Amino acid sequence: MRGLSAELAEWIDEETPLRDALWWADMTTSPDGKPVAFDERLKEIQERYGPQDVVTFFIRQAEPELRGAVERTETRLRAAGISYE
Repeated sequence: MRGLSAELAEWIDEETPLRDALWWADMTTSPDGKPVAFDERLKEIQERYGPQDVVTFFIRQAEPELRGAVERTETRLRAAGISYE
């Protein structure tokens, strides 16, 4: 996706529960498919890519938005009586 800023600018962030749920799934699953806490996943990504990598830079920038999506999704899951841990 790097180098595709113009193409990606055409897409609007829909900011829906579905988007939140997709981000939640990504940010609470380890690379080997096991459940992991959000903070552990952030740490794992940064350690895997290293401190100078563009992925680390952007994951740090996105952290508040990603955390919000995870928290909203977990609130929705609890409200629906769905166990996720």
